[in-house]
Amino acid sequence: MAASEFLTTLKRTHTCGQLRAGDVGNDVVLMGWVDSRRDHGGRVFIDLRDRDGITQVVFGPDYDAAAHALAGELRGEFCIGVRGKVISRGTNINPKIPTGTIELEATSLEIFSRSETPPFQIEDGIDTAEAIRLKHRDLDLRRPELQKNFIVRSKIYQSVRNTLTEERFLELETPFMGKYTPGGARNFLVPSRLNPHHFYALAESPQLYKQLFMVAGMDRYFQIVRCFRDEDLRQDRQPEFTQIDLELSFVVEEDVQRVVEKLIVALWKDAIGADITAPFQRMTYDEAMSKYGVDKPDLRFDLPLGDITEAAGTSGFKVFDDAVAAGGIVKALRIPAPGGEKLSRKDLDGLTDFAKPYGVRGVAYVRVNEGGAWQGAPAKATSESARTAINTRLGAVAGDVILFVADKAKTANTTMGAIRLEMGRRLDLIQKDAWRFLWVTDFPLFERGDAGNWVASHHPFTSPKLEDLPHLESDPGRVRARAYDLVLNGNEIAGGSIRIHQAEVQARAFRALGLSDDEARAKFGFLLEAFKYGPPPHGGIAFGLDRLAMLLCGADSLRDVIAFPKTQKGTDLMTEAPVEIQQKQLDELHITIKK
Repeated sequence: MAASEFLTTLKRTHTCGQLRAGDVGNDVVLMGWVDSRRDHGGRVFIDLRDRDGITQVVFGPDYDAAAHALAGELRGEFCIGVRGKVISRGTNINPKIPTGTIELEATSLEIFSRSETPPFQIEDGIDTAEAIRLKHRDLDLRRPELQKNFIVRSKIYQSVRNTLTEERFLELETPFMGKYTPGGARNFLVPSRLNPHHFYALAESPQLYKQLFMVAGMDRYFQIVRCFRDEDLRQDRQPEFTQIDLELSFVVEEDVQRVVEKLIVALWKDAIGADITAPFQRMTYDEAMSKYGVDKPDLRFDLPLGDITEAAGTSGFKVFDDAVAAGGIVKALRIPAPGGEKLSRKDLDGLTDFAKPYGVRGVAYVRVNEGGAWQGAPAKATSESARTAINTRLGAVAGDVILFVADKAKTANTTMGAIRLEMGRRLDLIQKDAWRFLWVTDFPLFERGDAGNWVASHHPFTSPKLEDLPHLESDPGRVRARAYDLVLNGNEIAGGSIRIHQAEVQARAFRALGLSDDEARAKFGFLLEAFKYGPPPHGGIAFGLDRLAMLLCGADSLRDVIAFPKTQKGTDLMTEAPVEIQQKQLDELHITIKK
């Protein structure tokens, strides 16, 4: 049959994942790619694949001699169409695929296009260098496991739109190219040909625009939006990424959280069929840092940290005493039996090397024996009263192991938070299939920057807690934010806050950050101007959609849920972007490249 005749007279009737036993006897047309080919004694078998699944097709000289002869030419990744009758496989069922009870008895075959031998097998679980897969990303995306990821991602988009539309949100767009405002992440800059020597900045977030929507009376806004940050990359960071962005007027924290919880419940149900229970657990920032050492704790296992600074500060053990005397803290992690008994001396000694990248000198440890006695380096030097107090504080009993880190508060917490996660992994304590959502609230409004100055912990438009307003200028480190992060299994998946809407409070916040009135106007003048005309109380939140997709799919990297990702150097191996620009284009932009 000629190609043109096939294409004009036949149309695909089913996908390669649709046919079942109830379709036996029907004439159907399938189209897709040859996944595999086998020649068994005059019969040619192929597995035909599309994004929906696989169907086995059989060619025989008694079905159609021309189709059978042409089937001898088929090879992997040929793109073809077949027509035939659905027949039962009888007892020869393939339980590994949904179509395993049937096969297609082919009566015609059309080869749409032939394929060279691919640079790697188009199958799941391949051991191929990532650089090769990214170079041929179009082929990589044919693999079923990646296609499933993007089906889930598509469901996320649909679920977000459906759920937020039910909640009276308007889907509105904001500009990609805007004004460069120093601070926060490094922006990508775009030269303006029509305005020589001037540049746009690609938006790292729609933050200011969505607040302007609230000033404009839009009331409830959302957007699934691309954002851009010119940062050093890693496994879970890309220069361009996608956010689910929300902003609401006339709300307090609980209103935003209620909408988000409804959205999460819908997302998990629509994308992977999982039932999530709301409302979610809530925890303050101070509690999270005290119990878990991080502001995004993984609650799938129960190994809380203990602050033993008070008992350890006069223990007699020099490491503890010196750290406390210098203004530091002592954090401990009790690993109860039988987990502690599984850790060898080599395992425990190795924790020092594990912890050094976090800035500590070492990790001390003891084993708890009968009667609460200790065995380990701190044992002899630690007074009995201190040992008893520490055991009591941690609930330690015989068979337990206690780990200690003594250092500045931030370093000790970060280190012990990492050790806690490592112990959870090593001892297989983490519930792999659990979804543990957590709201972390009451963050510090400000934190110290690298130069020792105050910087905004989230962004400078975050509202302080009303009861902390008196300390805004006099003691900025004491002020808590009306901010909230949504954490899932140790990952921050969304962050937001109630915003400042009063001009005088915004001016005070800028002053606390060391910004003069002139500097504030230069950076954020258009927002401050808008706030002169009756801005409503408002707040919002933004999700990292890529990270949501990664977690829902069980993927190990963001690159497995982003269609065309960049490498750690920000390059696209498939298109070879970025590329050098011709001198003519540079001249039009009034740009000279420094050699």
